[in-house]
Amino acid sequence: PLLRDPGMMVHPPLLLAGYASFTVPFAFAMAALITGRLGAEWLRSIRRWTLVAWGVLGCGLLAGAWWAYHVLGWGGYWGWDPVENVALLPWLTSTAFLHSVIVQERRGMLKVWNLSLLLASFILSVFGTFVVRSGLLSSVHAFAVSKVGPWFLLYLAAVAVIGIGLLIYRLPALQSDRTIESMTSRESGFLLNNLLFAALAFATFWGTVFPLFSELFWSTKLTVGPPFYNQVNGPLLLVLLLLMGVGPMLAWRRTDLRLLLRNVRWPLLAGLVAACGLLFWLGELLAAVAFAAVIFTTLVTLLEYLRAARARRRAGGESYLTALVQLLRRNNRRYGGYLVHLAVLIMAVGIIASNFFQVERQFLLRPGETGAIGPYTIVYRGLDDRRTADAEVVAARVDIYRGGELRDSVESYRYFYRNYEDQPTARMGIATIGLNDVYVVLDRWEDDGTASLRVYINPLVIWIWVGGAVYILGTLTLFWPQPALARQRARRPVRGMVPSEA
Repeated sequence: PLLRDPGMMVHPPLLLAGYASFTVPFAFAMAALITGRLGAEWLRSIRRWTLVAWGVLGCGLLAGAWWAYHVLGWGGYWGWDPVENVALLPWLTSTAFLHSVIVQERRGMLKVWNLSLLLASFILSVFGTFVVRSGLLSSVHAFAVSKVGPWFLLYLAAVAVIGIGLLIYRLPALQSDRTIESMTSRESGFLLNNLLFAALAFATFWGTVFPLFSELFWSTKLTVGPPFYNQVNGPLLLVLLLLMGVGPMLAWRRTDLRLLLRNVRWPLLAGLVAACGLLFWLGELLAAVAFAAVIFTTLVTLLEYLRAARARRRAGGESYLTALVQLLRRNNRRYGGYLVHLAVLIMAVGIIASNFFQVERQFLLRPGETGAIGPYTIVYRGLDDRRTADAEVVAARVDIYRGGELRDSVESYRYFYRNYEDQPTARMGIATIGLNDVYVVLDRWEDDGTASLRVYINPLVIWIWVGGAVYILGTLTLFWPQPALARQRARRPVRGMVPSEA
């Protein structure tokens, strides 16, 4: 019954399309290793196909978070469930590749690393399918078990052995053209970026498969929950947020530290002031530091847009809006990438707020009774019994007040499908009021209309969905053909065709 939600029309197809799309960059990488054609000619095609897989998989992850938030009823959107984790893994490694391939294009470095990331992304996409279909790890997202699991595992082993073997065989031809000259260079920034993504992927992978190892070695299936991922991945993500601000300011080969400090001094000052103010206001050190990192990086990114737009305005007299559009059109790789960074920063605001400041309360109410949670008062109006073509539905009606004023009314549902009476499903009542989501879950009820309601206040969750929309826009921007490149392709004759003599 969970699959009957409209979100299931989008989420699984996007994930599977993302997984499948990794086949193309993997094929390019294997072809390069087999033929020994390891120059730069394959990088453009492989990058665009990796963008396809990365973008589609990212949209699938967002759709899955939205579905979980509206259907599963635990008040959140990401629970570090095994199926969620294995879908995230190839996204992390492909994100690392999309950054590190720039170093190979510009400086002829990280060749082995980039091929390894492509190999890992494909293997992890197959591993994700294996986890979902094998039933090896329990998950709220796994709905059927197939006997093809062992075949997936055998295929994984074969791909890994062949891929690693080819990498080792081609090592002499994959030596870097240059070396890192300074730890303050852009090359170093990209390398640190990749190490952080690799650490995130490893920590997530280890937490996912740890129950299997614990059962194998200690005969006890120990599970790893959200606290582990939050404690391990949280600091890594914080450093990544800061690096998103510093990285674009670094120069190739070597960075003048005085120039770097001059370029980031105002965002840095704003971040420090924000950290102090937020610590005083919120009383939560980690949240204040995380918000300050977001503010710093956002200001650096916006200043990059502003500097470039101002330069175009001075050179050609364009308006700022026209200049921004032209920046995205003519240098979409750089400024489209910044747009994706802004999307991540917007989502980070929602993730930080909802993780640190979620409020939960349980109420047992009769019709007409009230309960208080945060600044809101909920009034339980009673239950309705409804019938659809294939299900019996129980709906709890709730009014939400703030300051004595009715702000919204919601209904929280329980569905009992006639063919699946032992698998009731839910639909949450969610009211977005200002910056908060008031999230109402109907847990149980009595014949006299008394209902047990679980209510959450989830601050700034809407920022996650807004950031997701910006992520989609940024991803589409990255595919816009650059005018010069488009003209070059238009002039290029197709192999086997004779140019016209007109």
